[in-house]
Amino acid sequence: MILKSQVEWALHCCAILAGLPEGRYLSTKALAEFHGLPKEYLSKALQSLSQAGLVHTTLGPSGGYRLARSPEDLTFLDIVEAVEGKTRTFVCNEIRANNPCRPKDHRESAPCAIARVMWGADEAWRQKLRSVTIADLGRTLARELPQALLQDTIDWVEDRAG
Repeated sequence: MILKSQVEWALHCCAILAGLPEGRYLSTKALAEFHGLPKEYLSKALQSLSQAGLVHTTLGPSGGYRLARSPEDLTFLDIVEAVEGKTRTFVCNEIRANNPCRPKDHRESAPCAIARVMWGADEAWRQKLRSVTIADLGRTLARELPQALLQDTIDWVEDRAG
């Protein structure tokens, strides 16, 4: 399975937005500059987050984006599903029914065994993403990033926040 690059962008943007002071917003331009991404393409990912109700937007010179929920209440799965949708990653087309050795009137009593394995894997993946919040990510970054880099990042974002 390959996720859209917008998933990565959306996750990184939410991590940055989590650090915004109350009532402040960060523009698409600033988020694109910070991540080295084309503004036009990043806008689509941010629009997906907005449509899903994960970020608030405002217009004007101090406009932009901010999280609509607490980082503790925003999971990786929320963000992935905002960009990718909620459909399963595996679709069973019941090709087993094409087996020329099956009697014509044979009816399956259970979903395909392959589909059950794939659906179980999909649910395990979603459960893992559901178990990690943006706040968890922030705590990890606070432990792993050099303090000077973390502070420089905070300062950079706050200088550009409207």
